[in-house]
Amino acid sequence: MEQPKICLTLTGKTLDEDLKILDKYRKYIDIAELRADFLSEDERLCVKRFPQMAGVPCILTIRRIKDGGQFKEGESSRTMLFARTLALTDDDNPKNFAYIDFEEDFHIPCLQDAAVAFGIKVIRSFHDMKNPVRNIREKIEMLKQTGFEIPKIAFMPHSLDDVTNLFEEAEKLDDDNHILIAMGGLGLPSRILSARLRNYLTFVSPEETNAKVANLGHMDPVTLNETYRFKSIDRDTAVYGITGWPLEATLSPQLHNAGFKEHNLNAVYIPFRAEKFEQAYHLANVIGVKGMSVTVPHKEAVLEHIFSCEEKVDIIGSSNTIVRGKDGMWRAYNTDASGFARSLLEFTGLTSLAGKKVSIIGAGGAAKAIAYAVKKLHGKACIFNRTVSKAKELAEKYGFEYARLPSEPYDESLRLAKKYNNIIIQTTSKGMGCRAPATAENDPWFYYKFSGKESVFDIVYVPETTPIMYRALEAGCRICNGYDMLRYQGYDQFELFTGVKY
Repeated sequence: MEQPKICLTLTGKTLDEDLKILDKYRKYIDIAELRADFLSEDERLCVKRFPQMAGVPCILTIRRIKDGGQFKEGESSRTMLFARTLALTDDDNPKNFAYIDFEEDFHIPCLQDAAVAFGIKVIRSFHDMKNPVRNIREKIEMLKQTGFEIPKIAFMPHSLDDVTNLFEEAEKLDDDNHILIAMGGLGLPSRILSARLRNYLTFVSPEETNAKVANLGHMDPVTLNETYRFKSIDRDTAVYGITGWPLEATLSPQLHNAGFKEHNLNAVYIPFRAEKFEQAYHLANVIGVKGMSVTVPHKEAVLEHIFSCEEKVDIIGSSNTIVRGKDGMWRAYNTDASGFARSLLEFTGLTSLAGKKVSIIGAGGAAKAIAYAVKKLHGKACIFNRTVSKAKELAEKYGFEYARLPSEPYDESLRLAKKYNNIIIQTTSKGMGCRAPATAENDPWFYYKFSGKESVFDIVYVPETTPIMYRALEAGCRICNGYDMLRYQGYDQFELFTGVKY
């Protein structure tokens, strides 16, 4: 099978704007898609010049609004624009578009005949911008009207299950002359693992203009090439990944894929966004994922699906790492506890937490690993959580105190917060991706007033400084985010995945 090509989607208002973008990313791509529907009216009359100016094979696309495009002038005008471009086609192939995109319901025989006559491949496309397509094989056959067409299906998945179905259906196809895409953030695996789908190509957009087609879920060409090493992925590439929800930001792919490259391993690590863990578990089994990192909110739910666990997982009650054994069975591990302990001791300069009183904010999967680590380091802690029963359950396992999260300035639980304030550890997702000033919504410790003597550790690492960390810093506290914890637990995961030290 030939390696899938990388196609850069160009959405500038002018051809010059598109060419500047193309030149910047030229070394990362094989094909350029000129989205003529984004061009100004005057520029649309000059699209015939673009392939020769571009110097790479080009796709001409004039996308209608209903298919996610910008062309508003109606089918007659669109037909005339296609006809004008084809009428001016040159016998010199490098000057022509190599591909032209016609939707499944756009049937103008003279246009298709002209394209075929000049050696222009027709991409026959179907788009559903709102819903998934499940009958992939049947739809592919409907799109194949002649032997010269490349059928393309792009749809919007509602859940990761729709992406799994895409991979299942693709396994039943017997060619690599098609383009299958699940759009949006959920569909990212379909773009990175194009080789698994036997796709002819995958689409990327430059960072500068990605917002124009944000709903499509395009990756930028640099990330696809440098982080995911797209050109090295084949059907034998071992697949690893991370699952969680909403999983809008994670640095784990950079960490693991850099490790695979350093050790010359034919492997890739990608995000699997799943609202329910069983959705990621299903996809992993369908495409043969060998190992997964598990993040919020699935660190506890994962245990319902795993064959066996290391002893530490049984004690903690959560897992952040699962590995498929040679027997095909999954085993659960927890590297959060060791990763946290190492980074916390480096941050504080301590060798143990003996004599230290610690507030642990949250009682979820991450908090369970951190409470275990605090106990192992001989610290005393109080668990603070919105649901007191969960805080109590976790605290009693280790002989800790517990309380509800302070929800007002004079909350009784603030008394315990001031008692357990040598080290404050924030384990929830509050503040993740948030660069706004602290509020009760993004800072779970909002009603606590820092004295400046506390050490504050937030396991969130995007952004680098969260709202609670900003407040602590302003009061004179020492602060630390979760980046080093991510690195250390990731190094341990890498060794569990591959048998090789990072």
